[in-house]
Amino acid sequence: MARIAALVVALAWIASASRADAEHEVYYRYTVLGYVKDARGRPLAGRQLELIREKTGFSYMGETDAAGFYLIIARLGDESVGEPLTLRIARAGTRLVARFDPTNHTDERGTRVDVEGATLVERSASFASTLAAALDSLTR
Repeated sequence: MARIAALVVALAWIASASRADAEHEVYYRYTVLGYVKDARGRPLAGRQLELIREKTGFSYMGETDAAGFYLIIARLGDESVGEPLTLRIARAGTRLVARFDPTNHTDERGTRVDVEGATLVERSASFASTLAAALDSLTR
């Protein structure tokens, strides 16, 4: 239940960013989301993930829900374009690069990384649709 509450808070934060506080603007965050499944394709609940900013060593934590879905929001500004990140789960990990248009301050920034067994697969083209589906599920 706590995982669901944390997911709801994180997604609500994305959906309702206030214009009054620049720290909550789209250009101050980078979202990594995806699904964690075992080698047979079954979702894995309660798995801890860590997103690490290699530049600062700061890490952001996430946990999968019952569907294996996770969402991690990192604080990255315009100047962070091209910054290396590391996503870890258990003993597996992958290096990511924060790719976005620093002049675009309206679209959400991020990527999708799915975990399939011990393999992490980045699917950046699916980021926007996955985020939209997650936000849509909150409004139902």
